[in-house]
Amino acid sequence: MPSIEQLADQLDRATTVLLTVECQQGVVGMDSALPELAEQARSSGALHRVARLVAAAHETGVQVLHAVAERRPDGRGAGNNARLFRAAARLPVQQHPGTTAVRIAPPIEVAEEDLVVRRLHGLSPIAGTDADALLRNLGCRTLVVTGVSANIAIPNAVFDAVNLGYTAVVPQDAIAGVPADYIPAMVRNTLALVATITTTEDVLSCWKRPRRATRS
Repeated sequence: MPSIEQLADQLDRATTVLLTVECQQGVVGMDSALPELAEQARSSGALHRVARLVAAAHETGVQVLHAVAERRPDGRGAGNNARLFRAAARLPVQQHPGTTAVRIAPPIEVAEEDLVVRRLHGLSPIAGTDADALLRNLGCRTLVVTGVSANIAIPNAVFDAVNLGYTAVVPQDAIAGVPADYIPAMVRNTLALVATITTTEDVLSCWKRPRRATRS
């Protein structure tokens, strides 16, 4: 992992965006469509750490972007070209637009200045959504990726961010997936090759640092 000084250079508050991935009630909440994943996100403390990062971003002026997965009741626009999509269509809890299932789950708090990107198809919170245009308009250079799942959406977000030219930073204790022992291997053998791997505490430490004085 990088030193705090190296990480602080990447996490300039003016050019960093915090991304939460599928931290919605129908995924990580008490009435989740995926109870095993929801339990892991909560029992591991990952969801709580995401909430801490969001709160710190709000306090320090870092932009927050929430990525939410949805599915229309009639399924229009959703794919059926993967086993995952077909299974999701049969789950007892559906991520329908406007329902409680697609609201950001406690203890994460959504501020007025936060942006929310919703997708009806695919596996990534970035590809095929408004995320890239929004990030560029915000002047983003570094994307801090948090949330679920470490199995699919998190790697997709990291790969897409890197392919689009952003620096990806992953607080490894603020992501969750199943089974729990899969995550360290995936981080070590996949994400660490393309992203900066760090911890929630180190990100918070960087954001709490005084802003550097600008040269006249």
